Amino acid sequence: VVMSGITCCLRFPGQLNADLRKLAVNLVPFPRLHFFLVGFAPLTSRGSQQYRALSVPELTQQMFDAKNMMAASDPRHGRYLTASAMFRGRMSTKEVDEQMLNVQNKNSSYFVEWIPNNIKSAICDIPPKGLKMAVTFIGNSTAIQELFKRVSEQFTAMFRRKAFLHWYTGEGMDEMEFTEAESNMNDLVSEYQQYQDATADDEQEGEGEGEGEGEAA
Repeated sequence: VVMSGITCCLRFPGQLNADLRKLAVNLVPFPRLHFFLVGFAPLTSRGSQQYRALSVPELTQQMFDAKNMMAASDPRHGRYLTASAMFRGRMSTKEVDEQMLNVQNKNSSYFVEWIPNNIKSAICDIPPKGLKMAVTFIGNSTAIQELFKRVSEQFTAMFRRKAFLHWYTGEGMDEMEFTEAESNMNDLVSEYQQYQDATADDEQEGEGEGEGEGEAA
């Protein structure tokens, strides 16, 4: 479902097109932070579809709902660095832009302040089969660190007992490779946390210090 939504602009005509290069450029502000939360709306049962009035505000509200995310990670526990919404169906570009602005203004604490206007939107005129309109969502949220923390805890518990390790060492791998991978993942979690806590003031202070050093030199 998600891949279909992401590639629909490549396959069908639309008012506001997006390609995979644009997605990568807009969604990855730092090279290591390229793990996304994905979602889709509307997620309703087949029988109740006809009774549910679909609109751009309704889709936007559903799209940011934790229940519509396809990863076991709650976006309310982190902040969005960037996000992308790919709408499908007949709708106005103006309404989509208004809703994207609206969601950022109303929920500003869930978006990092130092990347303004960080939601990219695309509109494809052709909706998915059986629906009048739909939206595919990709979010680069610091909340994804929850998922890595869980994996890390499970790994640590198994690695301590050396569970299944002989299968890997028997094929030529070294124990140190596992320790290094664990360290890499912990660094990634720390990096997500660092950007979650960062503020626009931190950025300005960093620039100010750099200028001061330049003048002193």
